[in-house]
Amino acid sequence: MYAVEVRDRIMIAHSLPDPFFGPAQNMHGATFVVDVAFYREKLTRHNVVVDIGAALDVLNRTLKPLAYQNLDAMDAFKGVLTTTEYLCRYVFDAMAKAAKEGALGEDGKGLAKIRVTLHETDLARASFEASL
Repeated sequence: MYAVEVRDRIMIAHSLPDPFFGPAQNMHGATFVVDVAFYREKLTRHNVVVDIGAALDVLNRTLKPLAYQNLDAMDAFKGVLTTTEYLCRYVFDAMAKAAKEGALGEDGKGLAKIRVTLHETDLARASFEASL
């Protein structure tokens, strides 16, 4: 399986108001490095997995509305524990939708799967991946 991966980063604020999260129940900031990997079984007629420029653009557009925001105050996340794992799925859903709608170019429609990884630190990260 072939893969292409793109990267961006985002700074957010949020809280995780449940005793399970200990001190992270309080408001805190996070800077995530976000990796999105695109997979396909065979290369396209242009010998690529996906247009890297288009993938970078879509990832940037997906993250931009969240940048420097308090996720707790955003309607899209009201009542949601915005864990790293949850945010992986949020980014995945946006990238999968973009692929299906052609925002990644025609080649994006033939992807086999996508994996999204959010790096919290150099010591911890979470991922979500699924077939398209």
